[in-house]
Amino acid sequence: MFERFTDEARDVVRLASEHARRLGHRYIGGEHILLAVTTAGQPASAVLSTHGVTPELVEEEIVRRIGLGAGVQGSGLFAGLDRDALATIGIDLDAVRARIEASFGPQALTSAAQAAHQGRHGHPGPRPPRIVRDWRRRRRARRAMAHVPGSRPPAAGRYRAPGPAPSGHIPFTPASKKILELTVREAAAMDDARIGVEHIALALTTVESGLIPPILAAAGTRAPVLRTAILDRYRQAS
Repeated sequence: MFERFTDEARDVVRLASEHARRLGHRYIGGEHILLAVTTAGQPASAVLSTHGVTPELVEEEIVRRIGLGAGVQGSGLFAGLDRDALATIGIDLDAVRARIEASFGPQALTSAAQAAHQGRHGHPGPRPPRIVRDWRRRRRARRAMAHVPGSRPPAAGRYRAPGPAPSGHIPFTPASKKILELTVREAAAMDDARIGVEHIALALTTVESGLIPPILAAAGTRAPVLRTAILDRYRQAS
């Protein structure tokens, strides 16, 4: 499937993974794909921004609703939970969060996650051996070189989870896998041989559960309005 993705669309998938890591989430959800599209610098990104779906708003809503994870030390209070699996047994994390916030305030869970992390890791341990420090320094240098001018930009944003970002493979949730499948269908419906960012954006407008609908509502827009605007933008360019 990914062989048909344009370089820009592949960048969106990469950015979704980087945004998830930066926020300390050990999974890639539809909300991370949405955030990646808004930061991709593509015409679809501009359409979303025009309708209030900006990177700042999307990231703010993700952190408000899920919280920050705690990097490799574990996830935040909600970030490590499989939302889809819990939904199958009748547990709606958004409803749970809403009840907690109604009682204790809108930032209650985020503050609790950060306090828990600081409580566990407030006292620095012994200084690591020099060989470990050297390895970490070389790793930071390699990461810095990966973002020299002319290369693909890193996933930037306001928030960053405490501690090191999750390393290794982090999986797509069933919902985000479905979004990628719908992306392929969008391209097929438009008779496009290549799969671009516009097809990912269109697939996002079909999502009816999870965080994407409330994020769009927070932006003051609706999925059908975005879909029409995205299609109009790309028809004008063709």
